[in-house]
Amino acid sequence: MTTKPPTTPDKDVGAQRQHPVVYTKEFKLAAVARLKDGKQTAQALASELGVRRNQLYKWAKVIEQNGAEASFTGRGRKPDSEESELARVKRELSRVKEDLELLKKLEASFARMKRRSTP
Repeated sequence: MTTKPPTTPDKDVGAQRQHPVVYTKEFKLAAVARLKDGKQTAQALASELGVRRNQLYKWAKVIEQNGAEASFTGRGRKPDSEESELARVKRELSRVKEDLELLKKLEASFARMKRRSTP
């Protein structure tokens, strides 16, 4: 039986989390092992552990791809040297699309202002 890591906030209806919950590597490995043994449904296990069901599947995928020892080695995004070129380009494309949308909105706003000021 696994328990939540000590960094998990208490279940208080009025309390709001200010920081994301950080689960330990051991917690994730144990949760995936319980998922794989099939004694509980994924939803029941997720409810018991206090995580989302899809998070269990994400952890299982990481373990399947990298192996148990190489999984969950650190927090956050990989350093640029380890990041795939495709992931970097996708992230940059997303930023450029957001910039383009903002510029389109600004252009429309300026056009409206110009029409209003022209007699």
